[in-house]
Parts: sequence; C-alpha cells; structure tokens
Amino acid sequence: MNIFSKLSWFIKAEWKRYLIGIADLLFLAIIHMLPPYIIGLIVDELNKHTLTWNKLLFQVFLILVLTLVDYGMRFIWRYALFGGAAKLEQTLRRRLFQHYLQMDEKFFQKYRVGDLMAHATNDINAVQQVVGSGVLSLVDAVVTGLTTIFAMVFIVSPKLTAMTLIPMPFLAVTAFLLGQWMHKAFDRYQASFSRLDDKAQESMSGIKVIKALGQEKEDYEDFAQMTQSSYRAARKIFYIDPLFDLSSQLFIGMTYVLTIFIGGGMVAAGTLTVGKLVSYFSYILNLTWPMFAIGQIFNIVERGNASYDRINFLMHEKSSIIESIHDDHQIPSGDLNYHIEEFKYPDDSKTALTNVNFDLKKGQILGIVGPVGAGKSSIIKLLLRTFDDYNGEIVYSGKNIKDYSLDSYLKAIGYVPQDNFLFTSSIAENIKFARFEASMDEVKKAAHIADIDKDISEFPEQYDTKVGQRGVSLSGGQQQRIAIARALITDPDILILDDALSAVDALTEKNILHNLKYERSGKTTIILAQRLSSVMNANEIIVMSNGKISERGNHDELLAAKGWYYDTWNKQESDRMGGLTDG
Repeated sequence: MNIFSKLSWFIKAEWKRYLIGIADLLFLAIIHMLPPYIIGLIVDELNKHTLTWNKLLFQVFLILVLTLVDYGMRFIWRYALFGGAAKLEQTLRRRLFQHYLQMDEKFFQKYRVGDLMAHATNDINAVQQVVGSGVLSLVDAVVTGLTTIFAMVFIVSPKLTAMTLIPMPFLAVTAFLLGQWMHKAFDRYQASFSRLDDKAQESMSGIKVIKALGQEKEDYEDFAQMTQSSYRAARKIFYIDPLFDLSSQLFIGMTYVLTIFIGGGMVAAGTLTVGKLVSYFSYILNLTWPMFAIGQIFNIVERGNASYDRINFLMHEKSSIIESIHDDHQIPSGDLNYHIEEFKYPDDSKTALTNVNFDLKKGQILGIVGPVGAGKSSIIKLLLRTFDDYNGEIVYSGKNIKDYSLDSYLKAIGYVPQDNFLFTSSIAENIKFARFEASMDEVKKAAHIADIDKDISEFPEQYDTKVGQRGVSLSGGQQQRIAIARALITDPDILILDDALSAVDALTEKNILHNLKYERSGKTTIILAQRLSSVMNANEIIVMSNGKISERGNHDELLAAKGWYYDTWNKQESDRMGGLTDG
C-alpha cells in the first residue's frame, strides 16, 4: 500500500476533492444499512401478523427514496474520485513528456522508443487506476465493511457477528500474499509489453527496408515470438487474478455456513428473531463487496505500484547537459572559436576527436569533409551541445557555449541533420515548425532559398500538401530541401548542413548554395559533405581523418596539396563526367 505514500504529493494537492468523495462514500455506507433493517422490520411484523398496507407502503416508499439518494451520491463520488484520477493522468503525462524533451542523447541511446512509449501509456494508466478505482475500492470497502459490521453488532447480535466473521482475517492475509505475487508478475508483464511496443514501432518505421529486403516473414516470426513472450507474462497474471475471487468466495461461503448454523440455533432458542436473521443475511450480502474488494484493491495497487516505480526511475534520470543559470537569454551572434583537445563518447574508450581547432569569422563558410567515420558529425554534436564532457573549449560570440542556456544558444543555430525527419502534417507546418508564428511570405522565402518552391507549386494543394508519416509521400531530395527550409525559417546566425545535399542533383545543389551565399550574406554556414562540390566555395575546408584534421585550406590550396581531398575530387569529377557521357 506504499503507493499511496508515493502519491501523497497529489492527494495533498487535491485533498478537497478526496474529502468530498470519501465523505460521500461514508454517507452512502450509512444509507446502505437502512434497507436491510427495514426489510427485517417487515419480516418481523409479518411473523407477528401486525403488518398493514399503510406500513408496508411507507416502508417501500422509504426504500425508493433511499435508492434515489444513492444514485445522486454515486454521481458525486464518481465526479470527485474519477475526476482526480484523470487529473493525475494528465499531470504525469505532461511531466514525463517534458522530462523526455529535456534529456540528452545518452538517455535515448539507453532506452528504446517503444519502452518510453509504454511508460507514457500503460504505466501511467495503471497509476491512474490507483487514485481512481483504487481509492474508491479501498475507501468503499473499509467504510462499507466497518458500517456493516457495526450494524451486525448493534442492530442484530454481537455474539452472532463475532462467531461468523472468523474467516475475515484469513482473507486479509491471503490477499496480502497474493498481492506480493501479483506485483512481481505485473512488473515482468510491463517489461515484456515495453519490448513488444518497441519492436512494433521499429518495424513500422522500417517497413520500407523490411519489404525491400524481402524480410516480411522473418520479421513477422520475430514479432510473433515476442508476442508469445508477452502472452506468457500476461498468463501468469491471469493465473493469480482469479485466486483473489476464489479466496473471497471461499471465505464468504464459510461465513454463510456459520451464519446458518449459529443464527438458526439462536432463532430456535428464541434469542434472535427471524427478521433480524434475515437482516443479518442482507448485511452479509453488503459485506460481500468489501471482501471481494480486497482482491481488487491489491490487484490495482500492486499494478500501480510497479508502474509508478518504473516511471519514477525514469524521472530520476539526469541529463549530462547542465544549463547555465547566469545566462541573460540573449540570442548570441558573432565569431566561432572551436578548440577541442580530446573527446570520447560516453562508455567508449576510443577517442572520437583529437586536437580539432578552427576559428570561423561571422559570415564565413566552413566546409568539413572526410571519409565515413572520420569525426565530422562528432564536431557538430559538440557544437550543438549534444555532449558537454570534453577537454577543450568552444567559444561563440566571445563566450563559452556552456555559459549559455540551451534555449537562447540553440536559437542562434539552424541545423539540418542527415536524417531529414518530417512530421505528419502539411509542408507549410513542417517549414514553420521552428517558428510557428512565421508568415506565409516567410515560409515561401525559405522554400525559395532551399530551391523547393517550384516543386511545391506543382502539388495540387501546394503548401497545404500533407507529407505523410516521416515525409513518406515525398522524394528524398524533396525531404532534404524542406528540412533546409525549416532551418532557414528562423534566420539563424549559424546554419549547419550535415550532409544535407546528398539526395539532390548537381544543379539543385548549385542553386541552393548560390541562394545561401546571397540570401545569408553576413551569416555563418557550416557544411558537412561527402560530395566535395558542396564545399568548394567555402572560405576554409577541413579534412577529417580518424578524429583529427589531416588537411585544411580552401579548395585551390587543397587541390594543390594533392592529398585525400585532391584524390577524392578527381574521382568524383571522373564519376560525374562518366555519368554525363553515359547519359
């Protein structure tokens, strides 16, 4: 039951709501004591032959009034308790989602997407049940149980009550032991469901690759195995859950048997009236719900407890990126000085960057090239503050980038990643994602610079065209150019193109670079590329190799050096000319 202490922060904040709900349930429990008492009076008057039509109609009228009051009170506790549960669900979802947004790349490398989704859906639903159905069942069971026992003792017979409720402690102990077992089983089930959710998300995201490689059967079999594993975990819960009802029925049956023998003997001895015995049976019926509720309470509580622990564990994860509290929140603008002595990725002994130094004046263009795995993207990850743990210093506008808040610092940067993720919305909404208040004229200008405006004009719905999930309805080149337009909509001081021209043809690449040169005059641009034509007009080009700068200079200087850049340029030009000849 320690889940209630864990959720005490919410219950304290919503104490008025819960006070109303609990008071309502207490009032209902008292009302529920009256109909059995009235029925007992009717039976006794029938037995004495003193019942009249007026008395009978009055007593039936009282029962009808109590029924109507019961309905109204049920509405009140539902509104109070279930409304509180919905509010907790909303609060937890917001907090968890905000936590996800604040976490660093290491966090998302550690946890799978499907697992994080399961925490935000199934686990939160289980916790929500605790403060809704859980609180209801607990309070209602306790209040109904105590008031019923009170009525049994003071309205019927203390002796009969004491002798017939012997099974109750055994039921409580059984429910506690089953609850512990349920907690472990449900925790295993939630973990298996998270793995299944992650597998489904991964397969749907990679459906094109799966179908292109003809791996549908193999992927289905893999998914089927995980489904079977989840089913086995769920089946263990199904084995335990009925034991709550079975134990409740067993002990309730024992109570009825004791009542028949002991109560019947008391009636025969003349120490108890038939009407009171009938009332007692009705009270046992009222007591049936609390006894059944014990199992339901432990079920809900243990599920919620396991889920809350899982959520709480995630919420205590800390980002390695520490924001400055002394930032004036001004968006920076100026020169960039990049001096990294050494950088290693977390949990990796291999050095990713060594002695990478360059100074970039405001308004200049820097090209970064090199073979795959040379360290190009690592340079950008440090610049974007994806990782902060390195030896060295990155200074922007005369200030260490760690001394800026992420909100003000990243607003100065427009970034186009290799993976051009587009949202399932319109083209205009995707471009405006970085600045929702942008006008359509600004959207069209960004699209013009990215050389995608002509393509958009040919779509039937133009800028209102829905791109589909992850931009599935667009070509790779169109996706890249929309991503570029999205980065340009903020008019960033530094624009970073991380191999963002790889899917466009040579003419489109030339148009984009030409537009960037004239439309972004006075602003800084960093271009990472495999195709050297993308960086040939840069003020400086650095060639990366094994995490180090192996060559540097402008296009002509690097060709004259006849190193990696020279060889790669000649090869790419040869391939390009060969392609033109073949065409």
